[in-house]
Amino acid sequence: MSASRTSGRHVVVIGGGISGLAAALRLLEGGARVTVLEASDRVGGKLLVGEIAGVPVDLGAEAMLARRPEGVALTRAAGLGDSLREPAATAMLWNRGELRPLPKGHMMGVPGDLAELSASGVLSAEGLARIARDEELPPTELGEDVAIGAYVAERMGREVVDRLVEPLLGGVYAGDAYRISMRTAVPQLFEAARAHGTLSGAVRDLQARAAARPQSGPVFAGIDGGIGRLPLAVAETLRVGGARILMGAPVRTLVRTAQGWSVATDAETLAADAVVLAVPAPVTARLLSSGEPAASAASAELATVAYASMALVTMAFRRSEAEPLLHGSGFLVPPVDGRTIKASTFSSNKWRWNADADPDLFVLRTSIGRFGDEDDLKREDSELVSMSLKDLGDAVGLAAAPVDSRVTRWHGGLPQYPVGHLERVARIREHVSRLPGLRVCGAAYDGVGIPACISSGQRAADEVLGTLARSAGDEE
Repeated sequence: MSASRTSGRHVVVIGGGISGLAAALRLLEGGARVTVLEASDRVGGKLLVGEIAGVPVDLGAEAMLARRPEGVALTRAAGLGDSLREPAATAMLWNRGELRPLPKGHMMGVPGDLAELSASGVLSAEGLARIARDEELPPTELGEDVAIGAYVAERMGREVVDRLVEPLLGGVYAGDAYRISMRTAVPQLFEAARAHGTLSGAVRDLQARAAARPQSGPVFAGIDGGIGRLPLAVAETLRVGGARILMGAPVRTLVRTAQGWSVATDAETLAADAVVLAVPAPVTARLLSSGEPAASAASAELATVAYASMALVTMAFRRSEAEPLLHGSGFLVPPVDGRTIKASTFSSNKWRWNADADPDLFVLRTSIGRFGDEDDLKREDSELVSMSLKDLGDAVGLAAAPVDSRVTRWHGGLPQYPVGHLERVARIREHVSRLPGLRVCGAAYDGVGIPACISSGQRAADEVLGTLARSAGDEE
């Protein structure tokens, strides 16, 4: 769109997470004058880089899907392209008290190759026999959406859900597979399942299609020093380009005016031609709650979005005491086994830059908490460290005491995508579209991964720029 038509138009982006920063950069490139308002004392949202025992670590998300272009492209645009790194990808499954290689031949835990799964030893003979029944069952009517756990359990039995689907999906959403929308979480599998008589046939079909068009390059990527560097670099790019970024500036009110929007913080009130709301659903709901009917309707929908909380326990050990016991990039834990931790990442094995930071230390982290299972998060930090050490001892025999530990709590960190999520998002966007110059973006809408959040922000920015260009054309 024409930058000349949007030049000088002021757009306020509320929220300095990666979605808001991506939106701000797209707006700046489109010729708008941009102000970013962030309630906390830093940008980045769930992307946070820190230190433990002097070693840099990610204290939030640590990797992004590299097969989607948005994250890699933004990293390069922010000047960090040379810092992109591929992780080691040899994850294990701590299943029934034993560490086993995560079996291949599946799609988000849904198996297509029964022989591969059988050889892995992850499922019992009864579980394997139940999966085989998928080929004998009549087709299941999926309708417009279905919970992936419920559907897979119906076709293949609960054991495959509890032992494979749950730990894999839990790593993405910190959610409950028996609630998560299949159409949203695994859309390709949902569509394939609608076209096939069996679920295993749908998986095999997708795998055959993928094999026919192999992709080069890594599936996932991180950044030297931590992916938490990305929002800091984007923010600096914005500042150099003339954008204004204000931190410690929570928005108190958002009011539509004859000229656009009035955005009030504790320190000042800003007049904006347009606004991008890049904050979690509850905050967006509050800011829209006292508006006109379309805003109130969007607010009511947003208020129904549930969030999961979790904690990351990061620990540093003497390498000589830890490395001999820790192989691969880490392991996932089926919640059905009743352990405290849901996963552990062996950061010094997974990321070369982490290992090189201090040759005498080994860094790992565990995750605790998921939707509907958050009681442990009420415990003190020291208790979470002790509980993590107990599980690590049982899993790999690690008995050493950490030389340093750090607990990072993400309250309301991950929005949940239950059955009907896409329809809810469509309703929210329909209501918001009736509010000229306003758009929403973030993890609550189109995906929780970094590229999905970046794409959501860029989409919102493009729609705002289009609105501003049209309004400028009308004035000419």
